This record gives sequence, structure tokens and C-alpha cells, in this order.
Amino acid sequence: MERGGAEKAAEMEWPAYLNEYEKLVIRMNNPRVVIDNAVCPTATLVKVDSARKHGILLEAVQVLTDLNLSVKKAYISSDGRWFMDVFHVTDQFGRKLADDSVISYLEQSLDTEDHGLHRSCAEEGLTTLELTGADRPGLLSEVFAVLADLGCGVVEAKVWTHNGRIACLVSVKDELSGSPIDADARRIHHIESRLRHVLKCDHGVCGARTAVSSMAVAQTDRRLHQMMFADRDYERTPPSPPASTRPSVSIQNWVERGYSVVTVQCRDRPKLLFDIVCTLTDMEYVVFHGTIDTDGDLAHQEFYVRHKDGSPVSSEAERQRVIQCLQAAIERRSSEGIRLELCIEDKPGLLSEVTRTFRENSLLVTRAEVSTKGDMASNVFYVTDAAGRPADPKAIDAVRLRIGPDCLTVKEEQRPQFRRKAAAPDDQGGGGAVGIGLFYLGNLFRRNLYNLGLIKSCS
Repeated sequence: MERGGAEKAAEMEWPAYLNEYEKLVIRMNNPRVVIDNAVCPTATLVKVDSARKHGILLEAVQVLTDLNLSVKKAYISSDGRWFMDVFHVTDQFGRKLADDSVISYLEQSLDTEDHGLHRSCAEEGLTTLELTGADRPGLLSEVFAVLADLGCGVVEAKVWTHNGRIACLVSVKDELSGSPIDADARRIHHIESRLRHVLKCDHGVCGARTAVSSMAVAQTDRRLHQMMFADRDYERTPPSPPASTRPSVSIQNWVERGYSVVTVQCRDRPKLLFDIVCTLTDMEYVVFHGTIDTDGDLAHQEFYVRHKDGSPVSSEAERQRVIQCLQAAIERRSSEGIRLELCIEDKPGLLSEVTRTFRENSLLVTRAEVSTKGDMASNVFYVTDAAGRPADPKAIDAVRLRIGPDCLTVKEEQRPQFRRKAAAPDDQGGGGAVGIGLFYLGNLFRRNLYNLGLIKSCS
């Protein structure tokens, strides 16, 4: 199932002024994609070859993430001027890809230099508001109440909280006319002023920020990472979670080759690879090699990186900062709390009403995804009690009774099913982060043989 750039180039009508060399360069620079369901018995293999450029790994991972695919294992190599990735992916239920429409979309999305296949909010006639500040119980309820009071209908929203901070992207339109509101400068100023007042804490602004997004928010998750990074949420010092639940991140320098080896071990979850690659890319690090592997619910990811200027991590302060930022990126999406799914007919002020009910029952929203299509609202909330502990089931029942038990349901997080691999005879199960990088580097050569089809083991 290969649909490569060379085939696309052959179908093109070349301008007369292009010589054969220029045509060859165009053919070579277009990504080439292979999707294979036969190589591995438990996952679909997705291979991408392309000319190397900064951010191309993130673009490929973003396409997989947008389709809710889970990366079971992967091999990354981009030394020289060429880039090659091999991903072993499953759907959200841990199965190989069987839907031809998904495979076709995946081929078309990866087999192009323009991976920005998403419609921006501006193209959909929406205005996107960005909010960051100190989190507190009831804050989200106040934000949605202000928007409802100002006649703003919320069409989409994503909310993340981490280390006592909140980042929120809200796409709105005029409630009555359905038109975007960013053309009215005075109205926008008034909305921002009201929201900034809500985001203030007891002792002042505390870093509260509102803005109307001037960029095309094609990938909201990446923008949320950027907003929380700019808010320096990675530096906050809340009560530390148990050491067993924190992501393990280590960085060593391989001096002879000028790489920094970044090793991450943590519980596997959907979109984990995206969160890590997104952070490395936005911190201007280039991934030259990498291996991703999962064993049961444990993920091991290793990256050989240099800064965009060609240097490895050069100081202890820089090393600690990268570690903190990667840990924060992994933790931001961690699903703290009970998952509640709301599917109900949309109406003005719905989100204000729902989040007010949460607040009145002492529930704190730690993460939320809001989507409205036509007349129906489909929303997901993760809630804890006001102190961040597991929510009282009686409070959950009271909220469901108030909103409608058929509309608001408690759901378990859907996770792909991975089988834990049997330990190899020489696997002693020990060892820390030190030395792991060099061991996996040796495996790069074996994995390269596999990726070229010279060996067929999928283990």
C-alpha cells in the first residue's frame, strides 16, 4: 500500500522551464509513505521517508495523533539530509488498522509537505480566545458565565490545568448572529477586560493573560503546550506526587558524537509521543535518532538530540530545564479525576450552567474538551474534589441528577491494550537511566535492518 511522492510527481504536468535535475529534487523532497498490515501481527506499520527539515517529525506524529492512533513502537532516523520514521500503530482499542478510509486519509495526510490539514477557527467563522492564569475552584464556571453574559456562544474549548495554573482555548461566535466577533475591536476589548478580572486571584493578577489568537489554531494541543510553557508551569512547586507515578526523565551527553541522549520512562497513554516531541521541537531541539517501545502499560522513549544550532545540552541548568519541561508536558494531559461525558442538546449558557453545577457540588474541573456540532453539544470533563482528591461518588450522583443522568455519564478512559513482553533470558530487570542510552544505540543498527525488511522480527 505505497503512495509515494514519485508517483504524485509523475502525475503532475511539469512547467516547461524546469530541467530534469529540478524535477528530481522535487520528487525526492516529497514524502514517501508505506502502510503495511502484514509485517507485524499486532500493529500496522507506517513508514515515512522525506527530506529532513526542522519539525517534520512533529508533523508526522501530529497526523497519527489527530487520528487517535497509538504508537506501540517506533524507530526514528534523520542523520544527513534524509528523514525516516517507522511507526507501529494501533487504533484506540489496540487493534491493527482495518478501516480503508482511515488508511487512505493517513496516506494522503503524510504524503504531502503541507501537514496542516486542519481548518483554522478563522476559516470556520469563529473567534479564538486564549486564557492563562492561576487555577482555583469555580474559575471555569466564572469564565463561561462571563462569556454567556456577553452573548458569546462557545463552539469549541479545551482546558488544561497543571501545577496550579490553567490554560484555555475557547472558540466563540456571536450567540445571535453566529458571526465572528473579532472584527468588533471595542467588544473584544470589553470581553478581554471582563475575563482578565475573573482570572485575577486574591493578591492581584498573578500572571493572568487573555488574548485573541492571531494565529490559525490548527493544532490546539500544541498551542496549549506553548501557552503553559510560556506561563512557566514547569517551575511551580505544588505538593509532589508519589515518585512511582512521576515520569522518569534523564539526559546524558554522548560527547564523541555530539548528541544529548534524552530518555523517558513513564506510564503509556494516548498522545504521549506527541507531547514529548512537541516540547522538544518548541524548545528548538532536533531529534536525529530515536526509539520508542512499550511493554504493557510502560513506555520507554529515547531520543538523540541536538539544539537547533547544532550543540548538545551544554550546562547543568539547561539539562534540568529540559527535564522539568518534559515532565510537565507529560503530566499536563494526565487524566486526573473522574471522566464525565455530556451529550445534550445545545442551548445558550449551557456550559455556564453545567460548570456552575460542578462548583456547587464542590467539584474541580482539571481538564475539559468542549465540542458543538449542529444542535448537539458533546463535552468531556475530568473532575476531582476541590482539594484535588478523588471526587465523592455522592457529589457525582448529585450532579448527574441535576443535569440529567441520561445526558451526563461516567466513563472509563479508553486505552489501547498492550501485552507485556516476556523477559529475555539475559534481562535482569535492573539498571537505571545511566547506560540505557548506549544500549539502545547499539539496537539502532538491528532496528535499521528490520526497517529495511532484512529481518522480520517484530519483538
